[in-house]
Amino acid sequence: MDLKPTKPLSGFIELLPAEQRVFDICAARMLNVLRVSGFSMLDLPAIERAEVLTDKDNWDEIETQMFLFQKGDTKMGLRYDGTVGLSRFVAGHMNDLVFPFRASQFSKRYRGERAQRGRYREFYQMDLDIMGINSLSTNYDAEIISVIGRALDSVSDIIGPNEVLIGSRPFWDALFDWLEMNAGQKKDVFVLIDKRDKMGDDDFAEGLRDTLNNMDKENVIKSVFTKGYSDFVNKSDNLDVAINELNEFMVVLRDMGVKNAKIDLSITRGLAYYTGLVFEFKLREHPELGTAAGGGRYADLTGKFSKTKIIGVGAAIGFSRIFAAMLENNQIDLSRFGNPIDVAVLVMGADNVAYASRVLNALRDAQIPSVSYLDTDKKFKNQIEYADKIKAKFSMIIGDDESKNQVVALKNMQTGNQESVSVGDAIKMVKAA
Repeated sequence: MDLKPTKPLSGFIELLPAEQRVFDICAARMLNVLRVSGFSMLDLPAIERAEVLTDKDNWDEIETQMFLFQKGDTKMGLRYDGTVGLSRFVAGHMNDLVFPFRASQFSKRYRGERAQRGRYREFYQMDLDIMGINSLSTNYDAEIISVIGRALDSVSDIIGPNEVLIGSRPFWDALFDWLEMNAGQKKDVFVLIDKRDKMGDDDFAEGLRDTLNNMDKENVIKSVFTKGYSDFVNKSDNLDVAINELNEFMVVLRDMGVKNAKIDLSITRGLAYYTGLVFEFKLREHPELGTAAGGGRYADLTGKFSKTKIIGVGAAIGFSRIFAAMLENNQIDLSRFGNPIDVAVLVMGADNVAYASRVLNALRDAQIPSVSYLDTDKKFKNQIEYADKIKAKFSMIIGDDESKNQVVALKNMQTGNQESVSVGDAIKMVKAA
């Protein structure tokens, strides 16, 4: 019989136990930050109707390259982000929610694009959104940034420090209007700005030249990246509004304790739906990972589902992007996560299983990570080797004498020291170690 392949499909991640512990520990820390910050965790369906995921009828032209399938007459697809499902949920439960509504999600997403290093077909993403009906203060944008910073700081011992870059869609909209650019030029220049870091200055300038065919306008746009935005004060009312918003926002960020923020107007993000301030988090020690988290303000979250206008600010933390890539690059010290078991209970003979089981339950009741070796016919050598391989800190050896006297032989696997003690004393010694 031909053996089947053991590797997963390209773009799907499988982790070894120590690697999975990195994921789980980091997720627990970050999710606790969201919980303490008052975000309600949502667990939304992984499968949505195709009409929810896209407005297009021709599946061959769907730009998001979703995983799509059909059962009977119903066309469906796997979620590719958290925003679409959230917008459907909020529209459907508007009367059940209290606004401003804080929502968080941590789930797998699926994209049918070509797999490549750092981009997966199945990946975990952590989302947080704050939504309001008809209006929402930009103070909430600052709160989102503050919470993301805290979440990333909670795992800084693993991923290092972070910084956040702030951009402004209203500034560019106002500048383009002041320069009297047409709609096509605005869209093309936005794309150029979004790709500027990857293009380089020369290609960026060439792209502006081809799009605008106007050296003065080209120089004005390039000056934003060399001189900043202060030269545009008093040029137009909309520019003044956008500039004041940026300046005031940076003050609010500082008041909220965000000390690692700076303005970078090359940050544009989500050209299709972001309408206000936008932001991206970078890992200072791992620039090769690109954006660790990002988001911005959207003017109408639920427009395709409800006539009620929901304004929000949302962000996504690229959980798999960060941790899977760092594991692939051997940038995480797995030795810190390779010792999850405190005690291995070794059972010498079938007659001692009952007592060993009571000991094991006592250990677990005391919240001590513990396992038992229940192949009672195996020699002591085999059992102690197992305890050593799983890197247990202690072994509790239970033979006929231990069962008879209701004690355990507690062996320190690092020092080799072994002594006969009561179960209660053994638990105290393990906890004290």
